[in-house]
Amino acid sequence: MESRWVSADSLRAGFASAMSAMYQQEVPQYGTLLKLVSQVNAEVLAQNPALKQQLERDNELSRLSVERHGAIRVGTAAELAMLRQVFAIMGMYPVGYYDLSQAGVPVHSTAFRPLDDDALNANPFRLFTSLLRLELIDDPSLQQQAAEILAARDIFTPRCRELVSLHQQQGGLTEQQAEEFIPQVLETFRWHQQTTVDQGTYQALLDQHRLIADVVCFPGCHINHLTPRTLDIDRVQALMPDAGITPKAIIEGPPRREVPILLRQTSFKALDEAVRFRDAQQGTHTARFGEIEQRGIALTAKGRELYDRLLQESETGTDNRVHQQKLGDIFQAFPDDAKTLRVQQLAWFTFRLSEKGRALPEQIAAQQNIETLLDAGLISATPMIYEDFLPVSAAGIFQSNLGSETKARSQGHSSKAEFEKALGAAVQDEIALYAQRQKASLARCGVTQMR
Repeated sequence: MESRWVSADSLRAGFASAMSAMYQQEVPQYGTLLKLVSQVNAEVLAQNPALKQQLERDNELSRLSVERHGAIRVGTAAELAMLRQVFAIMGMYPVGYYDLSQAGVPVHSTAFRPLDDDALNANPFRLFTSLLRLELIDDPSLQQQAAEILAARDIFTPRCRELVSLHQQQGGLTEQQAEEFIPQVLETFRWHQQTTVDQGTYQALLDQHRLIADVVCFPGCHINHLTPRTLDIDRVQALMPDAGITPKAIIEGPPRREVPILLRQTSFKALDEAVRFRDAQQGTHTARFGEIEQRGIALTAKGRELYDRLLQESETGTDNRVHQQKLGDIFQAFPDDAKTLRVQQLAWFTFRLSEKGRALPEQIAAQQNIETLLDAGLISATPMIYEDFLPVSAAGIFQSNLGSETKARSQGHSSKAEFEKALGAAVQDEIALYAQRQKASLARCGVTQMR
């Protein structure tokens, strides 16, 4: 019997599409960015038929054009906990803890995203969600004022709250309820020109930190950027000025490689948007921008340790060409072919049976060595796409759109336990999730251990 409930995957896909359409209306340059990324991706696939074939084989091509991640910032534990319940309805769960306060940004964060292969292939929409750390406001009276302003707002519509409760009571949403759910949730992330504070309060919070003003002074947690995925971020960066878009100076993350790793990101500068204050004064607010990402293979704990060590040896300059060249020199120490990454267990892979392997299960049972099975053509190995984020890169993107590309450190301290308390749940460990997915893929091949 067919379920009467709309699937989480369908809800997530519908919400991601609606969010993208809304952001294109609010920030027209985002629409320009989508066209540019689509153009570059088409060129890359036309020039590299083998890559296109690989993406089709691995179910990556179908998700490429719809793939997005967004970012939002909330002000209270109650807002964060409610978002967790909203996102769970769409099959998105908190993965990873990111402490951005150590890079001068007064938030800590998680990423709500799908977890398993099928959900990721259906739609890998992610929302990087940050919670403001009011304790990092060094003026006690201003800290108290900010807390009172946040306590007085409700970023969710009454009907959104009703539908979340209904989902929890009945175990799902009908098609009619789902059609109502998406626009109701979307209202939480809509841009509002009207602030909730007077100009003086806004300026006082802005002087503490631009991001504090962004979180505290508005009636909702407006989406501050949406990010399409490209196959060649260097090409997009070079073409952005021709499309009337000013990119940030430096592409964040690892250098260009034969086998891309983790995540590379760039963005265009945040827009100056007109706002109205409660005392009828007019002004502008700068927070929302467009971002592009290029995703590579997910790294094991061993691989991340090597990546982090090499990244610490690099210095961010103001010239992207020079920076990328120096970064590339440093990363010569990081193997750049799939086999070495696999043999040295630096990265995660998805393993699949070949037609030959399906016909000869006894050979797999008898020979459990991965490389031998690969060489014999009994199984194949596909790099597992990194689905998460990099705290240094995220901070670099935030900083560049808050008026500075510096990596100034603050007095913030990591507080995962406090974040999870506010969230009302534990965040899942990204490394453990990749390990589970790799182990499951091996088991489907009849391989009980990787050696």
